[in-house]
Amino acid sequence: MTSTSGPAGAVPPAVPLRGDGSPARLLVVDDEESLADLLVEALSFQGYTVTAARSGTEALSAVESARPDLVILDVNMPGLDGFGVADRLRAAGDATPIIFLTARTAPDDLRDGFGSGGDDYLMKPFRLEELSLRVSAVLRRTIGREAAPGQQPADTVAVADLILDLAAHQVTRDGTTVDLSPTEFRLLRYLAANAGRVVSKSELLKQVWGYDFETESSLAETYVFYLRRKLDKLGPRLIHTVRGVGYMLRPPQE
Repeated sequence: MTSTSGPAGAVPPAVPLRGDGSPARLLVVDDEESLADLLVEALSFQGYTVTAARSGTEALSAVESARPDLVILDVNMPGLDGFGVADRLRAAGDATPIIFLTARTAPDDLRDGFGSGGDDYLMKPFRLEELSLRVSAVLRRTIGREAAPGQQPADTVAVADLILDLAAHQVTRDGTTVDLSPTEFRLLRYLAANAGRVVSKSELLKQVWGYDFETESSLAETYVFYLRRKLDKLGPRLIHTVRGVGYMLRPPQE
């Protein structure tokens, strides 16, 4: 698999910095050595601190030792694949952001990936420029996200029987706790804050994922699918599709 670079003269985004001022740390996981080396070289050249792993087992060890700020994770690896790595990290309480690299196109495969706790994905083959933009976007919203207690919002958002506790990052519906990933929570929070208004997919990509560049992505519809699956089993549908426009969260109509 070969990946093409971005347009000639394209300027990569500035490297997000950690709290101590050092460059963000990336972990590249791919059993295809040539691609892994290409990504390590390209991202290191941009200023990131990059390490690599060649298998799912190596990836789990590398996350523990290198403590990356983001993992670029190939899905199709022998043995423990990318989805399995994500499952184990999330089961252990590790919330390190993950961007999947995948040649799989079936909707069920993509949903399995996001169900494993992925934050984004790129289809192979891809452009290095777009990977760089997506890495930067994910890191901008995740590095330094742990605010001081006094800075955290202390209010709640309620739509019908759905209640979001913004300080505790907890969601309940009809008194039942709804277990959401950080990305699912951000998406639901934005939809709830704009309840009664149609929100376009492009707006969601910008406001929830930080994508201020043009990209073809099914992120929004995939995560809406997950939210519906978790919320709809507890009551009437709250998130509605407005065809050709976007999504609206509103109370059930009598």
